[in-house]
Amino acid sequence: MRTITTTEDLATFCDEAAKGPYVTLDTEFLRERTYYSKLCLVQMALPGEGEAVLVDPLAEGLSLAPLCELFKVETCVKVFHAARQDLEIFFFEGNVFPKPLFDTQVAAMVCGFGEQVGYETLVKKIAKASIDKTSRFTDWSRRPLSDAQKNYALADVTHLRVIYEHLAAEIAKTGRQHWVEEELAVLVDSQTYMIEPEEAWRRVKTRTHSGRFLALVKCLAAFREDYAQTNNIPRSRVLKDDALLEVASTRPKTVGDLGKSRLLLREARKGVIAEGILNAVRRGQDMDPADFPRSDRSRENLTVNPALADLLRVLLKAKSEVAGVAQKLIASAHDLDAIAAGERDAAALRGWRKEVFGDDALRLCDGKIALAANGSRVTVIPV
Repeated sequence: MRTITTTEDLATFCDEAAKGPYVTLDTEFLRERTYYSKLCLVQMALPGEGEAVLVDPLAEGLSLAPLCELFKVETCVKVFHAARQDLEIFFFEGNVFPKPLFDTQVAAMVCGFGEQVGYETLVKKIAKASIDKTSRFTDWSRRPLSDAQKNYALADVTHLRVIYEHLAAEIAKTGRQHWVEEELAVLVDSQTYMIEPEEAWRRVKTRTHSGRFLALVKCLAAFREDYAQTNNIPRSRVLKDDALLEVASTRPKTVGDLGKSRLLLREARKGVIAEGILNAVRRGQDMDPADFPRSDRSRENLTVNPALADLLRVLLKAKSEVAGVAQKLIASAHDLDAIAAGERDAAALRGWRKEVFGDDALRLCDGKIALAANGSRVTVIPV
């Protein structure tokens, strides 16, 4: 097994990869101690029985620029499994997304393997192989890497070749390429990975909809996000969610008040973090009521027709069985309730989901179709 440690060698391999129809890729990284993932290893494999290599981004002097250039080659498909975290790394490292992209987890979903199917499952079912998982949770930043680590890492791209070719052929046969493209569009959108501090409050789960309380939560969450991004440390190292909510409730005014908290970390009771927390509380207290954030309570306000919602669930089950796709991937429980309440902007009514389920869901709501039991199956009958 070869490990690339120089930019020159990486450029040579990427030039070779660019000539082929596809290249499989994966990464190993650490994120426990940082806000942004620390890239520790890149694995790549050429088609068929072609060479598979490890790329060491921690090697002194190595630049990933040749890899970023490969990502721009439109004639070579870049194949990942569960690509979101990998793409986030490359977006922040090199401001680039691999295109064209193929994500075998997304493709497997479209081919009827269920929701968020794991790589190990696909290796067993498609490649008819198994993976030694003993190295999965090792520290990938330590050098030298053991042979077990290298073998585990390479398996993530060598079996991926067989999986890709199988799924790509299946998608071509079923004509569901546009399904895959719709799902992948989210992965290559920079907004998927950008978290604006002013919007970070939406990630905090609260039990109250008080405008003033949410104003405090918004200001505290914005400080936490900005500080974590600037200093590249996890949010939890600044202010955990439960501590944030405690501060929003108690509204401390001084460092002494912070010292009375049950949940604040020691580092948050003094210095720059403590000052930032107190400033955030003051901003929340001073916020004009007209500017209060408002939580999404649309679900609470829905007037759902329960009988119609039940019929939609039956229709979803029937449609998912015909399509060979998990129900949850087509429509969520909230989607069904929203449609039954008369809403028409649910995700299940757009794109490929509309083809599979949404069109008939609207016909059912309008009384244009009925459902009938036929043995163990449910059939749709025009009215």
